[in-house]
Amino acid sequence: MAKQTTRTSPVKKKLALEVIERLKAAYPEAACTLDYSQAWQLLVSVRLAAQCTDARVNIVVEELFSKYPSVAALAAAQPEEIEAIVKPCGLGHSKAKDISACMRILNDQYGGNVPDTFDELLALPGVGRKSANLIMGDVFGKPAIVTDTHCIRLCNLIGLVDNIKEPAKVEAALWKIIPPEEGSDLCHRFVLHGRAVCVARRPDCANCCLADICKTGKKQI
Repeated sequence: MAKQTTRTSPVKKKLALEVIERLKAAYPEAACTLDYSQAWQLLVSVRLAAQCTDARVNIVVEELFSKYPSVAALAAAQPEEIEAIVKPCGLGHSKAKDISACMRILNDQYGGNVPDTFDELLALPGVGRKSANLIMGDVFGKPAIVTDTHCIRLCNLIGLVDNIKEPAKVEAALWKIIPPEEGSDLCHRFVLHGRAVCVARRPDCANCCLADICKTGKKQI
């Protein structure tokens, strides 16, 4: 097993660097598709984005952030009041409960600020590895890999990982082959590419910039 890792790792690193450069050329602007102006707003939006589209979240939070324009204001709101607004995002009860508890912790323990360490973020209600990585990369500019559904699907199709579906395991595998400073932007570009070209169940391999180096794409061209 150890010999296999030694033999394949350089190949995957080379592939990863090529994928990074090609996606940079295809999508020069790499940014989160959730709208926010403050760190706490992104924390709320990413919780709402679970099993919901970013487009719908962006619409819903307009009302939420207008009615509760600060951590203190949202912390003072009752979960039922939050739920009434975020219900269109699905799972309204659990999301509202998490958002309420999270904002109260930020207000009471962090002076209304979002903590900038991975472990502190993970300790917040409703925050998992994906959300924590998004905050670390987009808000604080620290190395991060956001293993959302697009990232996991594309990495398996391309061959950056081999039949790994668990987010934490995909993240661990990618840390070994992707330069730390590239992780956050690459994951944003996976989202853009997954929506525009490598669409689930109907990938457009003929018009994909990765087709000739992609494990799956090479079979289609």
